Amino acid sequence: MAKHTDITLKEVTCSTQCIDYRTPIKFGGRVVVDVVLFNVEVLVESRDGRQARGQGSMPLGNVWSWPSQEVSGDQTLQAMETMGQELISLAADFHDFGHPLELTHALSSYHGSLAESATKQLAEEMPRLTQLVVASPLEAAIHDAYGRMLDRNAYDLLGEDLVNTDLSYYLSEDFSGEYLDQYTSRSPQARMPLYHLVGALDPLTESEIAQRIDDGLPETLGEWIVADGLTHLKIKLAGDDLAWDVERVLAVERVATESQQKRGCAEWHYSLDFNEKCANVDYVLDFLGRIETDCSAALERVQYIEQPTHRDLRGNPENRMHAAAKIKPVVIDESLIDFESLLLAREQGYSGVALKACKGHSEALLMGAAAQKYGLFLCVQDLTCIGASFLHSASLAARIPTIAAIEGNGRQYCPRGNEGWQDRYPGMFQITDGTVATGELNGLGLGFE
Repeated sequence: MAKHTDITLKEVTCSTQCIDYRTPIKFGGRVVVDVVLFNVEVLVESRDGRQARGQGSMPLGNVWSWPSQEVSGDQTLQAMETMGQELISLAADFHDFGHPLELTHALSSYHGSLAESATKQLAEEMPRLTQLVVASPLEAAIHDAYGRMLDRNAYDLLGEDLVNTDLSYYLSEDFSGEYLDQYTSRSPQARMPLYHLVGALDPLTESEIAQRIDDGLPETLGEWIVADGLTHLKIKLAGDDLAWDVERVLAVERVATESQQKRGCAEWHYSLDFNEKCANVDYVLDFLGRIETDCSAALERVQYIEQPTHRDLRGNPENRMHAAAKIKPVVIDESLIDFESLLLAREQGYSGVALKACKGHSEALLMGAAAQKYGLFLCVQDLTCIGASFLHSASLAARIPTIAAIEGNGRQYCPRGNEGWQDRYPGMFQITDGTVATGELNGLGLGFE
């Protein structure tokens, strides 16, 4: 049933911004040295004539979302920018009314055709995951504007009083009569632990630095731990070199133990990210067995394992995670593109999901609800989000009850992208005790200006 608070899009504009990294980051065998931000601003109007503007921002993570062997990185990035611009043009002429969940769901039906148009000269199609990344700033801007129009936080506008359809419309009959307010919190967690990334190229000790940057920021893992009071470390692994992967975790454990002893800290945690490079679950089991034999304390610190094998679940049905998930939670990341992929992952033994703001605000909320309904482990991952995109990711994590920690590596690899923001939200960008002050994200819209 239509509501007077339903909105329509009156204006939609976009811009891009390229920012160089401070240091390169390597994952999945690829090296990234800069970021292109896709920024979107919308003006919305309600049925009763109220108006407000909202903004969204997200890195165009082509290397992560579209790791092509047939198309160059420049081509995938250009295709994403082209689709983004075409989506903005379409949205500007899209005059349906509805709650942000409905508007973003309706707009998503155009993603495929827009992606096809943007890639008609390329050797392969744009993956669905990449399409979600392109559309995510628009989704964020719509939710942000809706909250500002009603002078409320967007996470408080997800109940039956404002949403026209229950969750069964977006998910399944399991969710009949339910709404997202049942799966989100009315206030953000005050503080949350921050996962610091240990990239494959990152120096752990002074001896591994060829030449110091000397820009005032830490440069080794030990320096980062002491300076920021870190308690959560995400370790990037090769996935196809067992000896290297085992030694990398043991080396991180040695540095972390020494650094945490200096701080008087007795408890810290790891997450392990193989970036889909493991051939099968046996590799994961062999790896975990070696870690337990060589350093059982390191294995005890592992909180979860992220996407060890290929993202194409249907194309690789033999990659079942049941045995590994009995040891540690195993979460899908790249595989999670819709509700059906979440259900398939459960069947194949995955015990958790990684949410990302870059897959769309509505999509993240819906997948977060489904994960809670089915008792899955939940975490929120990063895309080297900077500035507004990091605050968006953090606000999402702080509003989903079962999220224990969040990732934020923009301060490591692209601090330039946080300039200005750290002055307005110091508790989110100036880390001293290993946590971020997510309680600061309690304003209108997505929670920040």
